[in-house]
Amino acid sequence: MSPLSQQDTTVYRLSPRVHVVPICHGSADVARAVRDLWLKQRFDCVALPLPASVEDPVEEGVRRLPVVSVVVMPEPDRDDRPVCSYVPLDPCQPVIATIRTAMEEGIDRAYIDRDVTVHDPTEYPAPDPYALKSVSLAAFSGAALPFLPYPKPHSQRWSRIKWMAFKLHELELDYHSILCVCAVEDWPWLRDAYQNRWPYEVPEVLEGRPALHPVEPRTLYFLLCELPFLTGLVERRRIEARSDAQLSVDGIKELLLETRLRWLATRPAHLQQESNWVTPQLLQMYLQYVRNLALGERRLTPDLYTLALAAKQFAGDEFAVTLLETAKSYEYEPDESLRAASPPYAVGLGLLESAEGLVSAAKDRLGSTPLAWRTLSLKPRHDPRRRRQWAYHWNPLGQCSWPPEDNRIEGFTAHVREQSKALLGEDLARVDKFTTSIRDGIDMRETLRHWDPRKKVADLYVKELPPSRGTVEIVVFIFEVPADPEKFSWQATWYAEHVEESTLCFYASPFLENMVGPGIGQSQYGGTLFLFPPRPIPDIWEDPRFDFAQTLEERLIAGACLHSQEKHVTLVSPIPPLARWKHIARKFERKLIPVALSRFSGQTVARLRRFHVLNGHEIRSFAGQFIQG
Repeated sequence: MSPLSQQDTTVYRLSPRVHVVPICHGSADVARAVRDLWLKQRFDCVALPLPASVEDPVEEGVRRLPVVSVVVMPEPDRDDRPVCSYVPLDPCQPVIATIRTAMEEGIDRAYIDRDVTVHDPTEYPAPDPYALKSVSLAAFSGAALPFLPYPKPHSQRWSRIKWMAFKLHELELDYHSILCVCAVEDWPWLRDAYQNRWPYEVPEVLEGRPALHPVEPRTLYFLLCELPFLTGLVERRRIEARSDAQLSVDGIKELLLETRLRWLATRPAHLQQESNWVTPQLLQMYLQYVRNLALGERRLTPDLYTLALAAKQFAGDEFAVTLLETAKSYEYEPDESLRAASPPYAVGLGLLESAEGLVSAAKDRLGSTPLAWRTLSLKPRHDPRRRRQWAYHWNPLGQCSWPPEDNRIEGFTAHVREQSKALLGEDLARVDKFTTSIRDGIDMRETLRHWDPRKKVADLYVKELPPSRGTVEIVVFIFEVPADPEKFSWQATWYAEHVEESTLCFYASPFLENMVGPGIGQSQYGGTLFLFPPRPIPDIWEDPRFDFAQTLEERLIAGACLHSQEKHVTLVSPIPPLARWKHIARKFERKLIPVALSRFSGQTVARLRRFHVLNGHEIRSFAGQFIQG
């Protein structure tokens, strides 16, 4: 057990018997800092900033932890609306964590706050307690001292501070070492009131008795100071006797990994492969982006809005929705016997709803940081019943594409054509010994191959890249080898609506099995053929000239080689061209230009493979409300 440092003693000591610890409500980092004090000095009493009227229900709720409860304190109605204040029994709250530790250690507790009929909360936007990882709690509190709000004379806050100072004088008569946990915004004036023995006012008589109730698990996010998922991690590590010192950082990483597992579990079978692009490298970039967003808002740790916003931008709406659901999940829920004994309350932002549906305006006794709603537009997956209804109302006589996706994939196809022409030119490159001009650059490979160490001057070889002849008319994409005919059971040929679009032949997953909106189906390419400039061609899936093809890939390549008016056909695939594919190309007197699919990022490929089918041109007017970017 190490003693308190000189700085800690100077800041904390109120008298030879009283140590005042300033805390910021609603922070697990502060709760850990207060817990460390128990390892430095032994106390025989803990003074708490809560009124004596809540002692019994609060300690009963602490015994129930890790099940979260709330102590509700009724107040007189205001404007014919019920009003109350409440104490959240949150294991990450510094005050609750102190009570919990004191009860486990058998140390006396004293509730020294003043009872009031109507609680007047003090909102103080405290600095981010993440700084406690590099500075002491005493230094942290001292740095905040110049910015603390002064209590107004004759205010309820000033009356409460003077009453707490009086109670500390009383406790000194019975105890030798007292730890007083005090809100950081009240700490300097509690010291003044204690030293000057300011006159105090007796507590007010309450109209109702405080009551202990469990909390609906789906509303825990509005009650807990940390994310419910992180609070669950704190309790799990407490049970396992593991350190939680770095949980504010490691907990975010565990949240991401759990989110990815849940997201993959909910993905349809035909989209499992495209989900592989959410790699650890992408998650590392995500964390760096989240850090920058938090710093931009003058915080050291991100809030849930920042995490969800970054998840939407990096991995899409579905991943962001899964992250929100995971962050709000808490594994320790009240059992049926606890629910039957005391009906659970639902918590909102400044609201409490009883089991009977009575909604009260509520004030948090342990909350000082103001909260506000923020809007983030997300498009969640709809329930299976509604998706089946959309599929049932599909009109088979009308279907069209989604123009933003057409523009995106046409731009990518044009880029691949340019890459193919560059590769075609490299095949025609000529290498000669340097004489008078370096032409298109020095060929280092050929120069090193002919290098002779016995010569004083090495021979240089230069390369000449002649202009490529011809162009590329057809680009073929093959995304999976071998293609499963059951998975990609939909084969079709689409013709261009205007001159900027390609004629498209493809095999894909059936869109009716993945409806995302009314008249909007989502599919995934298995392989595609883009012919540009567009012209009408027979449907390759019904053309008997390709009946020799044994697989979907072979039929697609055969159609490309037959209808291409140029000698070269670009083939983008995850593997090098098979001998069978080359034989088909020679049969139609064409040559394949292989381009590795791995040259492009997995996220880009995943976005290009996913496309939507609309049930008529009129669906385009509202399709953007359902289609994720």
